[in-house]
Amino acid sequence: MYVITETKDLSAACQRLAKLPYVTVDTEFLRESTFWPLLCLIQLAGEGEEMIVDPLAKGLDLKPFYELMDNRDVIKVFHAARQDVEIIHHQAGIVPQPIFDTQVAAMVCGFGDSISYVNLVKRVTGGHIDKSSQFTDWSRRPLSKKQLTYALGDVTHLRDVYLSLAKELKASNRGHWLSEEMATLSAPATYVTRPEDAWKRLKLRVRNNKGLAILMELAAWREALAQSQNVPRNRILRDEALYDIANQAPTETAKLSQLRTLSEGFARSARAKEIVAAVQQGLQRDFSTLPPLKTGKPLPAEAGALMDLLRVLLKASAARNKVAPKLIASTADLEVIASQTTPEVPAMKGWRFELFGENALKLKAGNLALSVRNNEVVWVETG
Repeated sequence: MYVITETKDLSAACQRLAKLPYVTVDTEFLRESTFWPLLCLIQLAGEGEEMIVDPLAKGLDLKPFYELMDNRDVIKVFHAARQDVEIIHHQAGIVPQPIFDTQVAAMVCGFGDSISYVNLVKRVTGGHIDKSSQFTDWSRRPLSKKQLTYALGDVTHLRDVYLSLAKELKASNRGHWLSEEMATLSAPATYVTRPEDAWKRLKLRVRNNKGLAILMELAAWREALAQSQNVPRNRILRDEALYDIANQAPTETAKLSQLRTLSEGFARSARAKEIVAAVQQGLQRDFSTLPPLKTGKPLPAEAGALMDLLRVLLKASAARNKVAPKLIASTADLEVIASQTTPEVPAMKGWRFELFGENALKLKAGNLALSVRNNEVVWVETG
């Protein structure tokens, strides 16, 4: 088991990997007690190469690794890349280029929605991965041989998976589909956590625009504080408390004591004043500039019926092209298509438009009909 703990060894290894056409990458991290993930292990593999890097080793400089990630001549292969790339971006301010995400590639190649690494390895290579070490505390040292073997398996099997999927994409002429998907993963903006955008990751359990405005301010306050103190968001304030405060809109600290989601005595804390200040800032917002708040009301009957037809068309399009429906359009996308005159959703762009979006608009306009032939849903242009 090749575990790198010294900078000179890492530099030599990365120089070898930089000469290869691709490198498979995975990371192990912890974030239960922090806002920013703690990088605990890095696994790397390529043709004839496989190794583990210990970022917690005293004196180890990860600069050679980050230089490899920034090397445009080497394809960086991940499975479900987002969290791994987020760590690299936070640590070094770079996004690995170019990226090949095998989970997304598998969806493009018809392996279903968000297939797990274990299942993908089994289906592509027939290999088996022992997941008994899955919930290891990767920050503890020393790690056992069994734990290290498990970690290394996340990149060694990935070599065969990558080569198989890359071959399939080339044969099916779908490489540009994956390239469109990788554009978002490769964009630095994807990994910037701006406090003012924190409300977007919440369920909008508020009654009206006033509640939404307050929730937006509270979420921004919590996000900024969690980042600065490097603690989980819920360590600052739980989501349920955010919703409660947003709906009750307390403008005095004393009124916080009336909320069941806050602990006894919270109204006397320093944070109580900050929360009230956030509430007041929310109340001062121009409500007309807020994003539309979903009412929870069902779609009109005609739009609901169109949604049902769009679902059928989506599943049929996905089945015909052997691609995961989820990758083409989400339920929210279908709702927008059904209810808006000029829907601005991913399904209206690029390869998705070719596969589904164009036909969806024709169906909506009455220029496409659905039928069944030989137990298969087909569509026929009528206008």
